[in-house]
Amino acid sequence: QGFHGVVELALGWAAWKTYLGRPEADMYRSTALVCLGKAFRPSQPEEALQVFETYLALFRRRWPQAKEVITMAQSDLACCLNEVGRHDEAVVLMRRIYARRVAMHGAAHEDTISSGQCLAVSLNTIELWSEAKTLTRDQLLPA
Repeated sequence: QGFHGVVELALGWAAWKTYLGRPEADMYRSTALVCLGKAFRPSQPEEALQVFETYLALFRRRWPQAKEVITMAQSDLACCLNEVGRHDEAVVLMRRIYARRVAMHGAAHEDTISSGQCLAVSLNTIELWSEAKTLTRDQLLPA
């Protein structure tokens, strides 16, 4: 069951408080951290941004070989950057994410297409319409 609102936030805090005392490399602790970030995102994106930056730094430091998890953490971070109005930074990060997904999975993979569409929306937000159009057209070919 999915939770939202104050219940999701309470569960995110409870998870974080429960696992905070564990070692930094503990997977339950890192999962609790991402749960807290996702709980903050709808109502407090600035706080979510700090949590996702911490989560990304943790994975880069402890598990640099976990490329897919790092890419997902970057996606969460890029979404938060958009939500707090830092669109240019979000687009830079989304371009990297899209390029990595193309390299890892190919252009026709669901995650690649999803990343490309997020990038296209962000490009539209900062009025880079021709680049967004080109990206969208390029994605239609393999799909």
